[in-house]
Amino acid sequence: QVQLVESGGGLAQPGGSLRLSCATSGIIFSLYAMGWYRQSPGKERELVARIGRGGTTDYADSVKGRFTISRDNAKKMVNLQMNSLKPEDTAVYYCNRDPVAWDWGLGTQVTVSS
Repeated sequence: QVQLVESGGGLAQPGGSLRLSCATSGIIFSLYAMGWYRQSPGKERELVARIGRGGTTDYADSVKGRFTISRDNAKKMVNLQMNSLKPEDTAVYYCNRDPVAWDWGLGTQVTVSS
């Protein structure tokens, strides 16, 4: 059974940083491209960053240059370093395969506010 457990969210001021982590179990992690997604109230869930099996990365325009996705195949984890945070980054953040293939975890709330 696949489990995705996101952590690291919290309250940050505009311009601040947070680092999100996603621990996975029940999968051969190294076989899959992974993504970080987010959903804010009234909006659809969107992919903000992805990392391929070999480490290639891609980002939504809204976060390009500010967010960095990374993976640790040994620990079966995918991380998201978020810098220069903006109020519009406020959302619940989730990880999943890209494309989405597994049940969603609980996510981690990120709130950017002064």
